[in-house]
Amino acid sequence: MAELSPFVASVSTRIARRAAGYAAEIDRVEGPERELLDIFGTHVEAVLAEYNPPGVRRTVEGLVFEHLYAAARRPARDEEGWRVPSALLAALLAAEVEFRGPLRLSAIQTTVLAEVYERLGAQLTAIGLHAHAALTFRRATALYRINEDVDAEDRAGLELARARTRATPRGWRRSAGHVSYILCGYGYRPFWLLGWVAAQLVVFTVIGLLVSGNASATETIYMCATSFLNPLGPGDTQDLHAAARPLYAIESWVGTVSMSVFFALLVRKWFRM
Repeated sequence: MAELSPFVASVSTRIARRAAGYAAEIDRVEGPERELLDIFGTHVEAVLAEYNPPGVRRTVEGLVFEHLYAAARRPARDEEGWRVPSALLAALLAAEVEFRGPLRLSAIQTTVLAEVYERLGAQLTAIGLHAHAALTFRRATALYRINEDVDAEDRAGLELARARTRATPRGWRRSAGHVSYILCGYGYRPFWLLGWVAAQLVVFTVIGLLVSGNASATETIYMCATSFLNPLGPGDTQDLHAAARPLYAIESWVGTVSMSVFFALLVRKWFRM
């Protein structure tokens, strides 16, 4: 690794000290993680207030604090035994300084910094700091959007949605988030919904066979398949068992909603709406 300039070495030392102090605060503060993020924001602002690079342009293609990001890949445990390694927090703090600092990022640097944020997000998720992870994935999504990297933006956006769900207190909102992920990946994976459509068809077909009465199995399977997309009329159901009529009505409503959601998500994904 190239020798650090006096300016970078000085700022890195300041970041490391701030990160060590923040690691201690994480262990000490008892409360919602959002409160910790407010404290983290004050550390970022303190570093940015004294971050005055000797030029407005970068002299190299790499990031300023590459050495801090490298140290965070496999962070060593601190002697103080903090729950979150200070090297990881130092990398997060450094990334925020690069993201919000005065030096402009090239296209390559933008991608590299986004990848750094993604990696930090995965590590923070493993530790259990889900609100911090949401911050990193939000930054990664914004950086990928700048470079118009659609696939990477969707990948980071999906992880952002998952981190937000994990950071939500236990309750119906968190449960709804998990259901959204299972059904369609928060809208980023619309084709997952087709799997649930297939499962719905199987369920309605099995129930239809049980309550079909005198109808043949072939006829019942056909009606279940067509009713999912096209509601049956009175003439189609007049010869059916009484219990089968509400079944096909419910199936039609479920099919209409499921396919409408699928196509809405598909159009949104294709046309970036």
